[in-house]
Amino acid sequence: MTEPAEDSAGERGQDVALAPGVAEVEDRWRRAVADLDNLRKRYARELEREREAERARAASWWLPVLDNLELALAHRKSGEDPVIEGVRAIRDQAVEVMGLLGFPRHDEAGVPFDPARHEVVSVVEDPARPPGVVVEVVRPGYGQGERQLRPAAVVVNRRQD
Repeated sequence: MTEPAEDSAGERGQDVALAPGVAEVEDRWRRAVADLDNLRKRYARELEREREAERARAASWWLPVLDNLELALAHRKSGEDPVIEGVRAIRDQAVEVMGLLGFPRHDEAGVPFDPARHEVVSVVEDPARPPGVVVEVVRPGYGQGERQLRPAAVVVNRRQD
């Protein structure tokens, strides 16, 4: 038995007619793949941004708790008291958690005033200290750089001009 002869001219004509359609479909497919890749990248950026925002929101809820623990420790009576030591341990643990969330505590005195990290609540004149230096930290700050939750409230030595 012989097979029917194929009409090679007919097939070639059909391939030529399909070529523009195939090229268009291939172009659309490549664009869809590129769009999907861009969507994945944008979603990854947005997801990280949302995680950062949620981390900051959760950490900000802890700030009043830390402030109240600080107040409790500031009003303690002299002498060793196991309750005070327990409150101090809880405060230290909460400060550590804030650091793990990406908001380390900064409460350093004796450092130069930095408007990005400090909020001036008072100014004093102390000739024994250099001008523009943090004399006292009234309320600690949390975070650093772009990820600052709250600046430290400080007392600064007046600049002598």
